[in-house]
Amino acid sequence: MNKTGKTARTETTAREEATPNVTFIPGAAPIKRKRRTRAWLWIPVVLTVIGAGYYGWTRYATNPTAAAMVTEVVARGDIENSVTAVGTLDAIKSVDAGAQVSGQLKALHVDIGDKVEQNQLVAEIDPATIENRIEIDQAELANLQAQLISKKAQQVLKQANIDRQRNLVAANSIAQSTLDQAVADLAAAEADVNAIEAQIRKQQATLAGDKVDLGYTKIFAPMGGTIVANPAKEGQTLNANQTTPTIVTIADLSTMTVKAQVSEADVGKLKVGMDAYFTLLGQPGKRFEGKLRQIQPMPDTANNVVLYYALFDVPNPDGELMMSMSAQVFFVQSAAKDVLVVPSAALRMAGGKEGGQGSDRTAGKRSGQTGAAGGKAGASGGSAEVTVVTASGALETRAVEVGIRNRVYAEIKSGLNEGDTIVVATGSDTPAASTRGGQRGMRMPPMF
Repeated sequence: MNKTGKTARTETTAREEATPNVTFIPGAAPIKRKRRTRAWLWIPVVLTVIGAGYYGWTRYATNPTAAAMVTEVVARGDIENSVTAVGTLDAIKSVDAGAQVSGQLKALHVDIGDKVEQNQLVAEIDPATIENRIEIDQAELANLQAQLISKKAQQVLKQANIDRQRNLVAANSIAQSTLDQAVADLAAAEADVNAIEAQIRKQQATLAGDKVDLGYTKIFAPMGGTIVANPAKEGQTLNANQTTPTIVTIADLSTMTVKAQVSEADVGKLKVGMDAYFTLLGQPGKRFEGKLRQIQPMPDTANNVVLYYALFDVPNPDGELMMSMSAQVFFVQSAAKDVLVVPSAALRMAGGKEGGQGSDRTAGKRSGQTGAAGGKAGASGGSAEVTVVTASGALETRAVEVGIRNRVYAEIKSGLNEGDTIVVATGSDTPAASTRGGQRGMRMPPMF
């Protein structure tokens, strides 16, 4: 028990020694430690919330330009309704000057781009072979003519022998058979003469043909024009026995022919004699005008696409048009100058359907049949309605009479005056507004 008491005293002494010696002063306030502030941690959160709110407001808020309008002032201008096509230029007339005889091309007197006159010498073929044939023909003809003289002399002798034999037979000096033999000899002599004369005519024809061939060794221009090609080169050997080799190609470039490819859907709109024009890639603002001359009945089919060729001619006095140029061709169905024109998108059908705006315009694009003012694209005539902005700023609907109409503009015959302001489209019709409207109907995605 003494051990137990001694142990308790020892633990009590140890706790007293471990307790710090604190002296309390009466009336003194306890010291408070300063806590470190954490307000800066909320700054990124606040900025993130502000940014998300601004993003949502700008992207999903009501479009302030929904009520904005696109307007245009009615003015005078030119308008046309036409069928478009793509074509190429070609000379109105061209010819290949070729060789009709075989031989070596001895000389070529022209080059590509040279202008020649009709019957001008352009090339020569070596005539040596043909000249030799002519010499042989002339010798053969002289031989036959000499034989003819001999045969005719024999004929005269046979005729004299018959006369002598007849006198002898009359005097009963010779037999009748001798006279008969003389008559037969005369007939044979006459036949020989006729045969030689026929051979002479044949030889004369051969000689004349060789002389013609000799003339063919000189190639003359069959027409006036410009040299556009020379496939044959000087010194080349030409063989005219199977095909006619082309030496030069001459084209009349004073007038050019436009060969336009028209689709089978548009060819029915073309009429011979209608106005046509084309523009070039290098001169898009310049028109070259003519009249439709021909629609070829035989089409050209490529990749299941049927195309018909429509031809018209245009003068080319300055030579600025060249062969194989690409042309954008327009066949004018109707046209008007200095008339009131408005955008086709501003027109609506008299029944209230819009011809160039909103859902009707979309439906027109899908069907491929409706155009401005609810009619077919390219149609003319009809009535429609437009929205006019008055001087006070109010909107007014007016009925108008439409004339020529295409995909972009329409002619107004009555109902509007020059200087009137019309509504072409509203802000809700624009693609941006439609996009915003569609997004407003969507649920906002989570920001965090």
